[in-house]
Amino acid sequence: MNYSSEILMKAYRLMCTAKAMAGTYEANRQVCKYVHSTSRGHEAIQLATAFNLLPCDFVSPYYRDESLMLGLGFSPYQLMLQLLAKDGDIFTGGREYYNHPNYKADDKPGIIHQSSATGMQAIPTTGIAQGIQYLEKITSPLLKKGHNAELPVVVCSFGDASITEGEVSEAFQFAALHQLPIIYLVQDNNWGISVTAAEARSCNAFDFIGGFKGINRVSIDGTDFIESYDTMQRVLQTVREKREPWLVHATVPLLGHHTSGVRKDFYRSEEEFAEQSKNDPLLKLKNYLLQNGTDEGILNTIETEAANIVQKNFEAAASSAEPDTATVSNHVFAPTMITEEKGVRAKAGNEKILMVDAALYAIREIMEAYPEAVLYGQDVGRRLGGVFREAATLAEQFGDHRVFNTAIQEAYIIGSTIGMSAVGVKPIVEVQFADYIYPGLNQLVTEISKSCYLSCGKYPVQTLIRVPIGAYGGGGPYHSGSIESTLLTIKGIKIVYPSNAADMKGLMKAAFLDPNPVVMLEHKGLYWSKVPGTEDAKMTEPDCDYTIPLGKGCIVLQADEEKINKGESCCVITYGMGVYWAKAAAKNFAGQVEVIDLRTLFPLDENLVFATVKKHGKCLLLTEEQQNNSFAEALAGRISKACFKYLDAAVEVMGALNLPAVPMNIGLEKEMLPSAEKLAQRINMLLKN
Repeated sequence: MNYSSEILMKAYRLMCTAKAMAGTYEANRQVCKYVHSTSRGHEAIQLATAFNLLPCDFVSPYYRDESLMLGLGFSPYQLMLQLLAKDGDIFTGGREYYNHPNYKADDKPGIIHQSSATGMQAIPTTGIAQGIQYLEKITSPLLKKGHNAELPVVVCSFGDASITEGEVSEAFQFAALHQLPIIYLVQDNNWGISVTAAEARSCNAFDFIGGFKGINRVSIDGTDFIESYDTMQRVLQTVREKREPWLVHATVPLLGHHTSGVRKDFYRSEEEFAEQSKNDPLLKLKNYLLQNGTDEGILNTIETEAANIVQKNFEAAASSAEPDTATVSNHVFAPTMITEEKGVRAKAGNEKILMVDAALYAIREIMEAYPEAVLYGQDVGRRLGGVFREAATLAEQFGDHRVFNTAIQEAYIIGSTIGMSAVGVKPIVEVQFADYIYPGLNQLVTEISKSCYLSCGKYPVQTLIRVPIGAYGGGGPYHSGSIESTLLTIKGIKIVYPSNAADMKGLMKAAFLDPNPVVMLEHKGLYWSKVPGTEDAKMTEPDCDYTIPLGKGCIVLQADEEKINKGESCCVITYGMGVYWAKAAAKNFAGQVEVIDLRTLFPLDENLVFATVKKHGKCLLLTEEQQNNSFAEALAGRISKACFKYLDAAVEVMGALNLPAVPMNIGLEKEMLPSAEKLAQRINMLLKN
């Protein structure tokens, strides 16, 4: 046993503090109006964990871990500012629930932002360990070590009820397979709100983790501070030295409410609560100290002092300033350096290349320039190099530690980039088909998109997510979908959709260098220019410094000034495959059709769109997506409002038929999708309007 009386007294003082905080919140329910949880019953294991962490480590507390935060050195006042959503909240500036911290400084372990969603922190936090392991392999100066050159350890904390989440299992699988330096700390209080363990799960976390070969495990009494401290000290040191994953299962009672909004008397009997109260960690530690010679008067004084400090801190927090409402839109995105087109778009002497090769060459140049860049996803590794050969030869050139396969785990592929980014790794990941992104939406929506905003800019997620998209040639209902409207409802991410090789390379470079999450939608039908009419997707390869700022569209076909002046023109605003349908259709209307390629769907080049519509007075938005409730329809509404007095006709929208899926049969697929022929008919009607 390696602990001192100083540690025991510190633990006792902080347990008294946590108890006083819970009591203060309960006594001031009208002031504490935002939903919150407290750590009553969990204090021992949380403090034991905090006391053994180093500033080089990372920890992901969950919403009941206020004692862990106290143990790390955060004051009650700092925590209370978040409880009351005050301006001085150092974590989220009043934007996030109590004990949803994030922290980035040298004096304490790093804490990435995480949501309230149960178990969702498992994947991002495992991504931290994945990133640390990579930095170790390349001996990167980005690797943060302790004062005595200790290697960092990652701790992911959650309740036992979260273990039933599928995404937690994805994290366990990856950690076990790759032997990551992570500890999963599971605090088992037998409850999932009002659902007991017996109702919800066949076994506890200790038994469950036994099915994951390669993860060590231990189960302890989480109410016993000494046992908890000894265990966490031993396990942390083991992981620090051996670089292997562990799960610590700590049994604890829930001595408070589930949350302030779901109170214990709603679903727990007095008898149940009285029985659990016998395992109060504070009483256990107090009895131990008394039995080992500590004067009771000293302990009583500590309890009184803690209560007084908490009361003063609460009064100060309650009277502190509210956030300035003018700041509500701050930190949606981190600033990007790529603000203008740079480099040579068509470099003399370079050959025309396919879009798929433009992406390949861009990533090759990125990986040559940035040793922290990695590429992973399903089938992108050495054997295949991507199902479209979009990553061919990269693993051979850069090694299996930089370009590698994952399991079929879209949630892990996407969510792990949060943790990778947090330690300075720059991940490029692939989802094999757009239709399969949905398992990853939980991480994209709940964690990635909100991280910059809710951490007040401390943790933007720099990630590039590649997604092959679109229909052609009988791909069928699960390999042909368009998902841009779904993605565009998510605030806090950027969406890029190139239509040719030059744009592919320039946008991919800019997307990689952007400090924010970027999803790059890449039309499968344009990759190889095999679809008739898409030969122009092949373009001269730009130089290695070529970048296109996100949010800048372009004119790919100009109308004649004479036709415009006579009011005999219109514009087609589109992207992706729509560019080629529009160019083909425009051949039927010499000089009358101007075609805009948006290139980036968010941020959107509204200046170009509105200026073009105002110039022509007639506009058609073209999309491959099913039309109803699409991005194109939403944009049509914005154009109608912004350009109303310049319009000579209603803004038109053309998309695919409103069917649940793209049919397999090529004839049925053709009937569903837009085409140059169908578009020409609509343009003809618009021009005659």
